[in-house]
Amino acid sequence: MFIGHFGLAFAAKKVARRPSLGTLVLAAQLADGVWPVFLLLGWESVEIVPGATPVNPLVFTSYPYTHSLAAAVLWGALLGGTYFWLRRDRRGALWIAALVLSHWVLDFLSHGPDMPLWPGGPRIGVGLWYSLPGTLVVEFILFGAGVWIYASVTRAVDRLGSALLWTFVGLLAVLYLASVFGPPPPSVRVLAISGLFGWLFVGWAYWIDRHRALAGM
Repeated sequence: MFIGHFGLAFAAKKVARRPSLGTLVLAAQLADGVWPVFLLLGWESVEIVPGATPVNPLVFTSYPYTHSLAAAVLWGALLGGTYFWLRRDRRGALWIAALVLSHWVLDFLSHGPDMPLWPGGPRIGVGLWYSLPGTLVVEFILFGAGVWIYASVTRAVDRLGSALLWTFVGLLAVLYLASVFGPPPPSVRVLAISGLFGWLFVGWAYWIDRHRALAGM
């Protein structure tokens, strides 16, 4: 799952009004944001196998610290707890923790049986990635619905508010399609380094929210 995670982050603005969109994107993408760092450190591993699934060429051999269910619970508690300590917003903190956990749930639906329940524990997965049409439909429904919800509960306060949002949405869609239909990464190192650029989308999301306000306010 890729843009589906962003879709949930957008949609969460309807129920978590106080956190910035940047914080919601950070929560939904935290596992994938930390994963490239752990790859470069050698703490987790992946193999590039063209044709491994119709959607992507990655075989996730070990990622217990970023993508196990137990890790998702701990990362969610850490990020949600940190947000609550800083903002004293209980509702927002709970939704942030839920978004972190949602990453594992969506990946469980997408991946084959490689999602660990805990480090060293059983690995499970539904395997949506084995169907390219099914994956595209689910991803774009989640993404489109989330963007629509965010756009309906917020309004641009200046011209940047619209431009930043729709450029962000369009670029994510293009990058997703390029990752699905383009060539595989040349190496794991290149994959990890390119993954680090995902943090730019977190900053971009904060930028978007600075130029938008809740509808009716």
